[in-house]
Amino acid sequence: MNIHPTAIVAPGAVVPESCIVGPYCTIGPNVVLGENCELVSHVVLDGHLTVGARNRFFPFACVGVAPQDLKYKGEPTGVTLGDDNTIRESVTISRGTVGGGGTTRVGSNCLIMAYAHIGHDSVVGDHCILANAATLAGHVFVESYAVVGALNQVHQFCRIGKYAYLGGGTTVTQDVLPFSLTSAKRETHAFSVNKVGLERRGFTKEQLKSIQYAYRVLLAAKLNTSQAIERLKSEGVATDDVTYLVEFIESAERGIHK
Repeated sequence: MNIHPTAIVAPGAVVPESCIVGPYCTIGPNVVLGENCELVSHVVLDGHLTVGARNRFFPFACVGVAPQDLKYKGEPTGVTLGDDNTIRESVTISRGTVGGGGTTRVGSNCLIMAYAHIGHDSVVGDHCILANAATLAGHVFVESYAVVGALNQVHQFCRIGKYAYLGGGTTVTQDVLPFSLTSAKRETHAFSVNKVGLERRGFTKEQLKSIQYAYRVLLAAKLNTSQAIERLKSEGVATDDVTYLVEFIESAERGIHK
């Protein structure tokens, strides 16, 4: 069997010969792995955990660990994973609780990105993506083909409908409609020049004056971005810093925060 000598596999664990268990992994006594799974390194699999075939676990993933629930008293609850999932670095998937049915479930063909968390008794369908640091509280249902964006927070007992796409940084406190694009309101603005930071980097008073003027044209002259750029060009403001600012804006493919 391809088990690194530093790995610890408890008696009772089921690890097929086709699996790869990398350095410093820990597999508990009630874990059952399917064929052709890979634990890259430093992976912890615990609890009554049943894993399908061809799952790949990256370093520091912890699956089947005790739920973050004060009511949990060590009951023999578990986690099930389907086939062909990718569990990236430092992902945590908590096992279920007696009050929630006892099992946390993840389907097949899911990508769970680094630092994502799937709380106890949650259910994730097939072909789902949880982006970096997406966080599901307990009892969350994510239906198949849904995408939960980076840094999303999903309140307990909420549902994410099929094919929904959640924008990054969105906090979810109610059910998300199937087929929808759902995102928190974006109100990011450029308020002013980073004057203190530029001074600390050695920018001269003349440099700061030219940058501050350019920002007044961009932000306070009641011009749209294209008009502001044309005004800066027509006025012949040709310092290196302002030229760089103009070129940066003109090369933006997704627009700018203004």
